[in-house]
This record gives sequence, C-alpha cells and structure tokens, in this order.
Amino acid sequence: MTDPNPDHGVTPEGEPQETAAPSPEGAPEVADVAAAGGFGEAAAEMAPESEVEVSPDADELVVTRIALEERTLDLQRLQAEYLNYKRRVDRDRDLVRENATYAALAPIIDVLDNIDRAREHEPLEGGFKAVAEQLERVVTGLGLVKFGEPGEAFDPTTHEALSHIGTDPEVEVTTCKVVAKAGYKIGDRVVRAAQVLVVDPQD
Repeated sequence: MTDPNPDHGVTPEGEPQETAAPSPEGAPEVADVAAAGGFGEAAAEMAPESEVEVSPDADELVVTRIALEERTLDLQRLQAEYLNYKRRVDRDRDLVRENATYAALAPIIDVLDNIDRAREHEPLEGGFKAVAEQLERVVTGLGLVKFGEPGEAFDPTTHEALSHIGTDPEVEVTTCKVVAKAGYKIGDRVVRAAQVLVVDPQD
C-alpha cells in the first residue's frame, strides 16, 4: 500500500526524522515520576546534611557571657591594683611619719643622756626632776624606746662595743658588762645603738 504522505519520516532538510522509542510497558513516564516526588526524594538523599541552625538568642547569650567574663576580670584586676596602691600609700605614710619622728627625737637623745648622768651623780629634785620626767614621758609616747642593760647578750645590730674588758666565767656568750650610753629605737629602727663594754666567756 502506497504511503499517502511521501514526506513521512523526513525532515524538511531531507534528513530522516527521529521518533521517540516507546517506553516499556508499565514504566512510568518522566512526568509521572516527577509528579510522584521520586526525583525529590532522590535529590534529598544525594544532598549533604544541612548545618545545625543556631538561634540568634543563643548567639547573643554567648556574646553576653564572654563580655561578662571580660568585665569581671577587669574588675578583679582593678581591685588588685587598688589594694596594692592603698598598701603602698599606707606604707609611705608610715615611713614619712617615722622619718619625721626620727628627725625630731634624735637630737633629744643628747638631752636624755645628760639627765641619766645627772641621776648617776645624785637624785633629781624639784623642778628639774619634774621637767626631766615630763620629757621622758613625751618621747616615750612618741615611740622612742630606751634599751641597753648590763647583763644583756651582745647583739651587734643593737649594741656598739667600745671595748672588751676581759673574760667572765659566769657568762656563756659575749655579754654587755657596762653600759656607757643607753640605746634608743623607734619601732624596729635603731636611732642609736647602746654603747657598751663587753666581756667574753672563758674557754
């Protein structure tokens, strides 16, 4: 039977026209697969796992916590600096006061030496006794302490040995035998060492 359409299967340019191959019986069409979501499920399986989303509130909380820790460290550092400054100021204030007291009392030591010599000569009486006792009370109240007595173990940090006067069988260490001049100190600071004559123990 002659084909009524002689141009069937031929393109206008004269090339054979391609025809789609019939799909196997029962196989779904591409459109049907796409409509059923098959491609969507396959794409979901092939796609990489998405990153866990972080709440903006959680981010703000972390930032706030870090800022709080930084401010706390700053406050602790400032407190430590303030305490160190306060200790330094207190120490400097005490040192200034001690130096002023030392400067005021050091010259008075010679007056106290004269009072001691007067007592050794004869008992103090009358107005001189009252003035001497008042002066001693004042300097004691300002922190000036008298030290140095016969029988004390010799201490080179507080005693000045003027001379060795032999040995003494009754002592076990070098000992102050005679106190020529008493010593004075303010707190732990020696204003003048006690001037003494010492004896050594017998071998």
